[in-house]
Amino acid sequence: MKEIYLVRHTQAEGNRYRMMQGSWDGRVTKLGKRQVEALAVRFKDIPVEEVWSSDLKRAVQTADAAARWKGLPINTSAALRELDIGPWERKFFGNVMHDHPVVGRQFIFDPENFYLEGAETYGQVRERALEGLTRICTGSEAKIIAVFTHGVAIRCIMSGITGIPLNDVTNLPIFKNTAVSKLLWDGETFTVCYMNDYSHLSQADQTAWSIVRDIRDECFRPGIDRIYYETCYADSWMSVHGSLEDYSAAVYYNAALRHHAAHPGAVMRLYQLEEPVGLIDLDTERGAEEDIGWVSLLYLKDSYRNKGYGIQLLGRAEMLYEDLGRNRLQLQVSEKNGIARAFYIREGFRTVGETDTTDGKLLLMEKNLGDHNDE
Repeated sequence: MKEIYLVRHTQAEGNRYRMMQGSWDGRVTKLGKRQVEALAVRFKDIPVEEVWSSDLKRAVQTADAAARWKGLPINTSAALRELDIGPWERKFFGNVMHDHPVVGRQFIFDPENFYLEGAETYGQVRERALEGLTRICTGSEAKIIAVFTHGVAIRCIMSGITGIPLNDVTNLPIFKNTAVSKLLWDGETFTVCYMNDYSHLSQADQTAWSIVRDIRDECFRPGIDRIYYETCYADSWMSVHGSLEDYSAAVYYNAALRHHAAHPGAVMRLYQLEEPVGLIDLDTERGAEEDIGWVSLLYLKDSYRNKGYGIQLLGRAEMLYEDLGRNRLQLQVSEKNGIARAFYIREGFRTVGETDTTDGKLLLMEKNLGDHNDE
């Protein structure tokens, strides 16, 4: 009898920014690294003899939690990969659900009937991943094996083993990041001992996206969106400075026109369903020669602030600038804006300069991007 520990990968960029991951090889987040360390403590006293992982790095990095204690090699298999989401890969959930409401709802709520041209079906993943897990078990002499894979892949494996339909989220839950499920293999069949156990994570280290709704973006429309842009910018100015003194709507709107002309995705209106909730303004020309991505404005209206939505704005800025090959992100924030400063520090920014103004100091904050990210 073999013991199989089936584990979902730790939090990665797609989980953090609310993006479709699939086969996109996004990086592990700061929280994800903490989750791996908590998982490692759990595996310390489990005498794992062999470690397998999906070949995507978010799974491989999670697999270190089991491999490190005995210096075991991490074997990889593409059969353990996440569902290939095809044309939706690396797109934001909010945009997908708005642009493709019927198929998007099938992906989340009716997986047995989900079909998207260019993507795998859940049935294909169930066949691929369960066959892959079976090959690992039949081909190994190890008695205790740790296998690291992905959320949809695990649900498909469990559905294949138990016969529980994928639509039954009560009896077949959405598996949390680093959640552990234990199986027994008798040489012919699998038996489930338990599933989706994430008791090794503290409350602070759990990924709880259900409380935050997805935001979608639409490209800025010159002329049409002038009032919206100026209203958002004025509210942002007012919330920091307490008045509109020294604020010039025309100056900032004309800057937005230049930013949009330089890159059509640089200025975005943000919505939650059909409700306008914010604005992003990126100046892709500023700092380009130094591989810097400049953020002119990340704005959310008051009722959406301090509720976990800001990361979806920052994620859009980071993805755009990574696509442009930038290695650093920079922005300015008022020294008075303690909430914004705390958010940026939490997300890996550091202060690299300051400017004195008649209304206090402006802090220049910077974060490394992509493979340059040393957090």
